[in-house]
Amino acid sequence: MHASATFDSALSPAFEPVSIPVRELLPWAIFGSILLLLAIYFVGVEEGAAAIFNTMYVHEFVHDGRHLLGFPCH
Repeated sequence: MHASATFDSALSPAFEPVSIPVRELLPWAIFGSILLLLAIYFVGVEEGAAAIFNTMYVHEFVHDGRHLLGFPCH
């Protein structure tokens, strides 16, 4: 057995990549987008007149994230 034969079999791919149809990916993309928008709401908007919750618990929980993302809060 030659050394080149050993390296040739090691470099050849063992499987072919499978393409994922958009119709299977779309529900997950929508779900991820909804989660992202919800997170942005709680970090960026949940304060003051537009708040869903009347307490400051959500604001204090995401306070450092607000500053990290550039949202002013005080």
